[in-house]
Amino acid sequence: MPHHVVEHTAEPTDNPLAIRLEHLILGAERQYTPFQAARTAGVSMDLASRFWRAMGFADIGQAKALTEADVLALRRLAGLVEAGLLSEPMAVQVARSTGQTTARLAEWQIDSFLEGLTEPPEPGMTRTEVTYPLVELLLPELEEFLVYVWRRQLAAATGRVVQAGDDDEMVDRRLCVGFADLVGFTRLTRRLEEEELGELVEAFETTAADLVAAHGGRLIKTLGDEVLFAADDAGIAAEIALRLIETMTHDETMPALRVGIAFGTVTTRMGDVFGTTVNLASRLTSIAPRDTVLVDGALAEELIRTGEAPESEALAAEEAATAEKEGAEPPAYRFGLQPMWQRPVRGLGVVEPWLLARRPAGGTQE
Repeated sequence: MPHHVVEHTAEPTDNPLAIRLEHLILGAERQYTPFQAARTAGVSMDLASRFWRAMGFADIGQAKALTEADVLALRRLAGLVEAGLLSEPMAVQVARSTGQTTARLAEWQIDSFLEGLTEPPEPGMTRTEVTYPLVELLLPELEEFLVYVWRRQLAAATGRVVQAGDDDEMVDRRLCVGFADLVGFTRLTRRLEEEELGELVEAFETTAADLVAAHGGRLIKTLGDEVLFAADDAGIAAEIALRLIETMTHDETMPALRVGIAFGTVTTRMGDVFGTTVNLASRLTSIAPRDTVLVDGALAEELIRTGEAPESEALAAEEAATAEKEGAEPPAYRFGLQPMWQRPVRGLGVVEPWLLARRPAGGTQE
């Protein structure tokens, strides 16, 4: 569905360029009040208002600010409900998730992309004279790219769902959830200029997003100085965490990093994750020493179960000695685990974190 469904911040304006740009982007002129659009779409005004607010658009009273695209979007959402494909609450959720995601995307494109490109190329030219032709050239390309990426992401998400063991796993699944947090970020905000701080955050988020994706995880969200990621496999989650630490440590422009990972049942809603496992991962991150990764007992057990880490370094040494006597290769463990102090964590009881480290091939953990 066309989700330029009302640039409702497209509140009534007399600015000629703003009106021309809106017409270009939406592909239609303003001709309906909200009441007229709802009536034309065959939707109650109450439901139409809920859809629009869910998409993140402001109430505009009875201004004539809506287009055929808005009518079509309302008709399609309502049609999904009438056909029984979506419940009404689910249709509102679809509107909200789409609105929130595309709003952030649009803001990012304007702030980081168009702002730079619309600098007047020649003296005497105004930004206004550059913006319209630029948007006209970019719009079809960006729209096609958006649809392509969405289809790719939809295919990946659908694949994960159909591989779930049962229906319950589609919503409540066992996942590895990790937080990566920049240490001392609050102090940095007082010391750095706004532009420098923005560049640092963007570099951190970009690096984290690339590493998470490259190693098979999923970036759930970024929070400026913190990223939240998830993975289906404990080994993948551990690898992502250590790669993040290693990459940031070698970047002199970056503050220290700390990571916490927990493994367990997670509730997924609108692309986000919730539950005790997520809370535990967050708490582990907050108590992790700088440039280290702390994991919970469940993730440590899973790494041991899958042969990614030894039960103890003493056992690994015994296995290596036995293998040497027999002329065989010792078990190749990727990770090492060291139990840390037990400590009470508010709302979660007593927690025993494990320090995760990379284990040298064929050697012992340092």
